[in-house]
Amino acid sequence: MLERYGVVYFGNDWFAENRTSSHHVAVRLAARMPVLYVDSPGMRAPQASGRDLRRALRKLREALRAPRRVDDNLWHCTVPQMPFRRIPGVTLFNRLFGQWALRRAMRVLGPSRRISWFVTPHPGFMARRLGEDFCVYYCIDDYAAHPGVDAEVIAASDLALTKKADIVFVAPPALLATKQAQNPQTRFSPHGVDARLFARASDPATEVPLLARDLSGPVIGYFGSIHEWIDVELIAWLAQSRPQWTFLLVGYAAIKVPELEALPNVLLAGAQPYASLPAWAKAFDAAIIPYRRNRQVENANPLKLREYLATGKPIVAVSNPEIARFAAVVRIAEGREDFLAGLEQVLAEGAEKGAAERMASVADQTWDRRVEDVLREVASSLATADMTLADRRVPG
Repeated sequence: MLERYGVVYFGNDWFAENRTSSHHVAVRLAARMPVLYVDSPGMRAPQASGRDLRRALRKLREALRAPRRVDDNLWHCTVPQMPFRRIPGVTLFNRLFGQWALRRAMRVLGPSRRISWFVTPHPGFMARRLGEDFCVYYCIDDYAAHPGVDAEVIAASDLALTKKADIVFVAPPALLATKQAQNPQTRFSPHGVDARLFARASDPATEVPLLARDLSGPVIGYFGSIHEWIDVELIAWLAQSRPQWTFLLVGYAAIKVPELEALPNVLLAGAQPYASLPAWAKAFDAAIIPYRRNRQVENANPLKLREYLATGKPIVAVSNPEIARFAAVVRIAEGREDFLAGLEQVLAEGAEKGAAERMASVADQTWDRRVEDVLREVASSLATADMTLADRRVPG
């Protein structure tokens, strides 16, 4: 059944520094059906920073091009949207321009029937306006809780898309009950992991990047972007408390971190290619998830949790409902002192203790399997919808 469909997929920025579930799912969908990946505009209004200006110029250049083929069955395009959504007329302009531009871009999908697939809520006003037969909302976050967004507008977009979708998938367990109340066709679908890729961290043949070789003391590692929800003060306090340890932070710093830059035992490696993360993780003696405790984190399903587990490295993390599900293989900390004690404990035990159990805990949670489960639900819903439509056409 799915072979008859093409997907118009509204995801995060294809060129973002981090690979997110948006990218992982799209690539695997394209193994089954044609996919047009549409860059969604940012949820927050652009700032006057060099990064935001460069990003806006890139998106404008991309918007002037025809969809670009990035794989056999996967195309990428950008449909720029005006970000000032509260200004009268902006939403109407975005919808009309988006419909016109997308209908042209969708020609790459051929004569197939259409599924619209949304990973972010703010382009949701396009749902049911593209001639699609079915609408999927794959909710991976509490979007209105993100810093810097217009929470009221994003929450309204999220609710409208949840109600409009034919089926909703929810990654954070804390959001499941709310979404099921808003749309009974809601399914729990936690994140997956590229287990084979991250297992390379324990492969003797994997070479540690030059910058991470020969670091002094135990190496406490982190990979992922450094945003407002990362407890930078906690990392700085840990580094000051244990100057003989090295804190290796791999990822783009979206915020200023002078307190970390000033510490001699903190190494900020910057953004690195996704495929290289296992090589960086090989240098870790322990991995950390140092989130702030706020609404966004409470409703998060961190990708790095499963990626760390797939490396086999010991993990110390703050708690949230998703992390708590892995309490048997993750050292959960409550407060600074407990976080430090947790690191002391796992370092004393050694990285090999519990490594097999950590890797086994996510071995069957691959992205391939997760997408197969999702597509099975979509196919079932499509079959039910087709049967209902066929019954309506039969004369009574």
